[in-house]
Parts: sequence; C-alpha cells; structure tokens
Amino acid sequence: MATAAVFGCTGAVGSQILATLLATDTFASIKTISRRLPKAQSPKLSTLEEADVSKWGSMIPSLSPKPSTIFNAVGTTRAAAGGLQNQWKIDHDLCIENAKAAKQAGVKTYVFISSAGTRELFSSYVPYSKMKIGVEDAIKDLNFEHAIILRPGMIIGREKAKAPLLEKVVGNLNRLVGQGGQDRIGQDQTIIGRAAVAAARMAEEGKAPSKYWVVEMADIVKLGRDEWKE
Repeated sequence: MATAAVFGCTGAVGSQILATLLATDTFASIKTISRRLPKAQSPKLSTLEEADVSKWGSMIPSLSPKPSTIFNAVGTTRAAAGGLQNQWKIDHDLCIENAKAAKQAGVKTYVFISSAGTRELFSSYVPYSKMKIGVEDAIKDLNFEHAIILRPGMIIGREKAKAPLLEKVVGNLNRLVGQGGQDRIGQDQTIIGRAAVAAARMAEEGKAPSKYWVVEMADIVKLGRDEWKE
C-alpha cells in the first residue's frame, strides 16, 4: 500500500491533512518532516524533526519506504517570518525546492495547498499571490504523474487565528447567509485537509480528472464535506 509524506504538518491545514491520513487507510505509512514534531501519534506515523528547513528537500530520498505522495501545506505570514523577504524564502523558495527534490526522488503525486484568487486581475500583482503563482507554475513544469493544487479561500476554524476578527466574521456567515454563502469565501481547516487527502486518494486510484488538477473552493467543499465518508 502507498506511503505519504507531509510538509507543514504542524500548521492549520497540514495538521488536518495528517489527522485525516492517520484516520483513513489509503496510505499505510505516513512520514513528516518539520521544524517541530506534530502532536499526533500512530503506529503508522514516522516523524523527523529538522530546524534547518533548507535540509528538508535532501531528506526526501532517505525516507523509507519512499513516499508515492507528498503533501505540502507549508506557509507563514510576513509578520511571523520577520518581513516579506523571509516570507518569500519559505512560501516560495522552500516550496519549490521541496517540489524539485520530490520529483528527483521519484514521488508520483504532489499536493500543494495554494490560495484562492491569486490569479485574478489585480491580486496577481500582490506579493503573496506572486509567491503562490510561482510555486504552482514550478510544480506544473516538473511534470509529476499527478500534481494537485488546492486553492482554498480564507481558512477558518484555526486554533490560533491569523486574522481573528475577520476569521470570526467569516466563520459565522453560515448563520447569516447560509452554508453556501460561507463556502464561497472561506472553508474550515478540517474540510481543506480532508479534501487534500480525498484528491490524493483519487490520484492513487487512477480517478483524478487530469494530470494537473486545480481544486477550487467549490470542489474543496465537495471533496472535503459533501462527499466525505468517515
């Protein structure tokens, strides 16, 4: 049975990807590489702690058994990184380096958590959008057997909100405009994590709709909630 590896496993979406992987049987073995160890524990989970993120890519070939699928949910904020330049090194450079290393290591499916709206007319000039666009394009050019790009809206349901007031407003929109209205703006972190695993499972089973598959918000909701099977 297949093996998966997760980068960004201690973040909001990454932790949900890991939890979903551990709760399902699509992947028999799960690996993580992170700056700090995840809280999750399982007999099928192996964790590696490495504070120097520049070493992460070179660690992929050492994983045994070799992962057939890698999930990349790495992400930070300008404030947490200490400026735009440092954020770029993580959200752009590190993600591309890891994707290249994964391709060289023979990984078949690469799943990247991007962001909605990055390619719209004006937002595409915003530094954050440029980071995501750069990573998406690099992954496409690497020509994996399957590349899956998830573009969620605002991530809600986080234990530690990045924009507390705004996330709270979006998180309560379902009470005002219905679930469909909320889904067009933001998705719960659990839904995004489940959608990422569901999409990877489809690729593993040969059911992905295309070699390079962009999963927009509506499909994230469909895969992560409407069609999710516990």
